[in-house]
Amino acid sequence: MADSMPPKHGWARLLDQQPWIVFLLPFIVFMLATSLEPTPERAGGALGLSIPYAYYPWAYTAKIVLTLAAVAAVWPGYRRFPLRVSPWAILVGAAGVVVWIGLCKLGLEAKLLAPLVDNRLGEALGLSKMFDPATTRSAYNPFEELAGSPAAAWGFLAVRFAGLALVVPVIEELFLRGFLMRFVMARDWWDVPFGKVDAMAVVVGTVAPMLMHPAELLAAAVWFSMVTWLMVKTRSLWDCVVAHMVTNLLLGVYVVQTGEWQFM
Repeated sequence: MADSMPPKHGWARLLDQQPWIVFLLPFIVFMLATSLEPTPERAGGALGLSIPYAYYPWAYTAKIVLTLAAVAAVWPGYRRFPLRVSPWAILVGAAGVVVWIGLCKLGLEAKLLAPLVDNRLGEALGLSKMFDPATTRSAYNPFEELAGSPAAAWGFLAVRFAGLALVVPVIEELFLRGFLMRFVMARDWWDVPFGKVDAMAVVVGTVAPMLMHPAELLAAAVWFSMVTWLMVKTRSLWDCVVAHMVTNLLLGVYVVQTGEWQFM
């Protein structure tokens, strides 16, 4: 008699019945927590709170802890994707950081697009500063803000790197490529093989990250298109995650070495 798998119960059964939870829960937790983070231009003001910039390390650390808890909760769903990584992931990730930094340094968004919304309507809609990294990036320099406590500065930098190079690549790639790009292709999106795309999926896979990175529109368009190419070439979700990890890790190293904290 052939062995049969034991029936799943409770949370594991829910993840099977509602696969969207696997891809959306960590991303939603991450984005909600991000809305509480202060930047140099504004306090973290979601949910009626007003978190000063000095409390950024606490807000960021809480975000990473909560997101990791969400990832742990849905981890069985992640295991459905074979853990397969190719050298292409490293190459795309390493090339990607050069592309990202180079295009961001051009500042074309602020030069060409910001003037179009720099008016009363743009200010009323909250668009007037969307192309300014100071309003979209924390630019938190722990060595300056925590100068009186080097141990705290290095400790938070370790947390920041964990979020940048480990947590963000996983939750963004699972949401974008595991869910969103497949969701726009078919009603039964969970049956769409990973790596299969159509024109709509490619467009969504480019436009959605651009909306998530308004101050880096051009860099986001090119970088995420590179990873879409990798996705189609290797059909491996973890290739996309690793490429994202490599780019973010190298970006973090670049920031620490140059002091250009506006990239983080």
